[in-house]
Amino acid sequence: MMSDLLAAQATDVFRIGLLIALMLTALRNRPVTGMLLPLAAGAVFVAVIIPLTGASPRPEPLATQVLSGLLVNAVYLAAGLGLWTLWQRRG
Repeated sequence: MMSDLLAAQATDVFRIGLLIALMLTALRNRPVTGMLLPLAAGAVFVAVIIPLTGASPRPEPLATQVLSGLLVNAVYLAAGLGLWTLWQRRG
């Protein structure tokens, strides 16, 4: 079921760790590379690499896992950017 897949991906510690590292790297390299392209490429990479490596064996087709992974990644990255923006404006 799709909700089970989304819940499994949203609580995947490996995915969360990769997205945190992606955010920190993108923020550090922001003056040189910008934010949009590195975050988009990283989100696609994380969404594809996790199902392909079998880190979370699921019965859903690969395309479904990748698309739902992109959705979860987008939500986490949007929340991360929102929190970072709030942190920068606090002072």
